[in-house]
Amino acid sequence: MPTELLFRDDAYLPETEATVLAVTDRRGIVLDRTVFYATGGGQSGDAGRLVRADGSAIAIATAVYGDDKSDIVHVPGEGEPLPEPGERLIAALDWERRHRHMRIHTGLHLLSVVLPFPVTGGAIGAEEGRLDFDLDGGEVPPKEAIEERLNALIAGDHAVTSEWITDDELLANPGMVKTMKVKPPMGSGRVRLIRIGEVDLQPCGGTHVRSTAEIGRLVIGKMESKGKQNRRVRIRFAEAG
Repeated sequence: MPTELLFRDDAYLPETEATVLAVTDRRGIVLDRTVFYATGGGQSGDAGRLVRADGSAIAIATAVYGDDKSDIVHVPGEGEPLPEPGERLIAALDWERRHRHMRIHTGLHLLSVVLPFPVTGGAIGAEEGRLDFDLDGGEVPPKEAIEERLNALIAGDHAVTSEWITDDELLANPGMVKTMKVKPPMGSGRVRLIRIGEVDLQPCGGTHVRSTAEIGRLVIGKMESKGKQNRRVRIRFAEAG
């Protein structure tokens, strides 16, 4: 039975009751449902804990997809105890870390609006995020201009929502896909889209905030050349910590 991915419908759900389906030979814990996002699409897997009936907790370092991509495997920290199959427990996120991922991820979608070039790579962390752009003869504006435009979009308080289209609809609209190397997950018959007001619409399976204003002010970090026509642009939070 595949893991029910609760974060797809509600990225703000911090915890859930769950049943242990299995413990893998590599000490991974598979649940029937989870709020933990598994590493994918450049976004780091969630950390947190599994709280057992006696109140003790199993620290979870990250979450990854299982071999068949239908299960999410919760990876405990080294030396942590393991639950038994059939055990009921509470899966609880490190919410502050997850929320920072959501803010950075939505910020990167806005960065792809400010810099409308094909994306060749990216990464989403709790402290910073980055996108790699294929310039193909285009020019990147000065850092200050990028930062000003990005924060203007954030301050616009645009609603962030999700919707679904069929695989065939996406194939008929290839311009929706901004990433060159990472393709949206297809094969289940439908693809999830993230819409940011009237500003942006693109396929994405990650977690996002409900409004751009929730991101907070961002600053442009180091900008690097990665080959003849590739430019890496980093964003981070303006506030300390």
